[in-house]
Amino acid sequence: MAMLLRRVWETMSSRTCSTGDSSARPSCTTESSSLGAFDQIPWDVLIQIVKLIGPKEAAKLCVVSRSWRALVSDNRLWIFFLQHQQEPWDSIFFGETTLGSGYPYQTLVTGLSFMHIYGQRAQVPGSVIIDGGSGYCKFGWSKYDCPSGRTATFLEFGNIESPMYSRLRHFFATIYSRMQVKPSTQPIVVSIPICHYDDTENAKASRRQLKDCFQQVLFDLNVPAVCAINQATLALYAAKRTSGIVVNIGFQVTSVVPILHGKVMRKVGVEVMGLGALKLTGYLRLLMQQNNINFGSLYTVRTLKELADPSFGNMELQKLCYVAADYKAELSKDTQASLEIAGEGWFTLSKERFQTGEILFQPRMADVRTMGLDQAVALCMDHCHYAELSGDDAWFKTVILTGGSACLPGLAERLEKELRGLLPSSISNGIRVIPPPYGADTAWFGAKLVGNLSTFPGAWCATKKQFRRKSRFNIMWRSSLPYLEDDAH
Repeated sequence: MAMLLRRVWETMSSRTCSTGDSSARPSCTTESSSLGAFDQIPWDVLIQIVKLIGPKEAAKLCVVSRSWRALVSDNRLWIFFLQHQQEPWDSIFFGETTLGSGYPYQTLVTGLSFMHIYGQRAQVPGSVIIDGGSGYCKFGWSKYDCPSGRTATFLEFGNIESPMYSRLRHFFATIYSRMQVKPSTQPIVVSIPICHYDDTENAKASRRQLKDCFQQVLFDLNVPAVCAINQATLALYAAKRTSGIVVNIGFQVTSVVPILHGKVMRKVGVEVMGLGALKLTGYLRLLMQQNNINFGSLYTVRTLKELADPSFGNMELQKLCYVAADYKAELSKDTQASLEIAGEGWFTLSKERFQTGEILFQPRMADVRTMGLDQAVALCMDHCHYAELSGDDAWFKTVILTGGSACLPGLAERLEKELRGLLPSSISNGIRVIPPPYGADTAWFGAKLVGNLSTFPGAWCATKKQFRRKSRFNIMWRSSLPYLEDDAH
């Protein structure tokens, strides 16, 4: 093998210029239609050899001859190199073939050169990713494996009377300070919270005002390019889809958001439950108080709700709290389990473990007057079905869960079961409920996928010049730019 590699390198070196970057100077090469001594080696074996050389040297082989160029341009080779990047291959493939063209999407599967994609992705400078969330914010770099830090969301910066601009400026300035980076050095992908759910003119104006405020603050901080996408759409991207229903269990409320081809279908209807993670934590606190289980603070209770014990080994068993497949049947079982919180000691819970999540389906258990999660999703699906927005009604039959509390084991299975019981077979056939693909950080990973595209920032971002120009023109100019469409993301 060492001899083969040496002969590959000798062949390449003899055909390239003696100085400079040969890959940038194809005119310095002698064209040939032969692989020389390698003609007798099967093509697949040659691919394996070039894999060992690595992407940088493989790219240089393009200048040797037409035959070597054909060999190293083989998509299988560059798929191999891409599979060794930080992102999973299926995410890369989805991003480059579906999102690479920007919004609106144009699938580009045929004729793609993954060699070109590899080179372009290597040149993408990386972006700052900030997912505000409704409970806490996740921030980091698109080139990193996961968020590098968490902090309070922008809603908690300043008091409720603080102007939104001041609150956002303080929020973003704090994030950049913690990341120890100047805002002017990288573009940003920022999530916009789902709010103002209606399709009325007032709701549209409020959403537009919030998005404009985000962009105004960031451009005033000298960020070169801003990509602002709502959290539900980012969660959908993380699940490698552009259509579906996203169930976002937020801090205060749970929203059920239908999305078709990346566009929120507010005309169909976004369902909202007045029950979120805070109510779940509060209900667990109440149950613990009723059973004389002492705890230090609400933070301790939230930790019990979300904490995982690595000693269990099985991810499904690590969470202390879970959602029962059959609530009544679970009541008769022995469900006692203990978990230690550092600095607080051991806590033993029994029925509280599954009663906490049950209020998502039976809100009245916690004295909350709202429909259950299964009813809200079923209602959304029913509206999508009768709206007939697409020739294929399968688009709304995939449900993506997102949010920290959506990570409760058993939630996806229970919701799918309840939906099949609530909906007629014409709608329920083919329903699939998917747990948060990346846990509580799902929306952040959706933003990371966008920030690492070979075409980023490109069509995904607005620049300060474009933003200023848009501010001077009327609403017709807004509708002509995809990244400024009110409901596009």
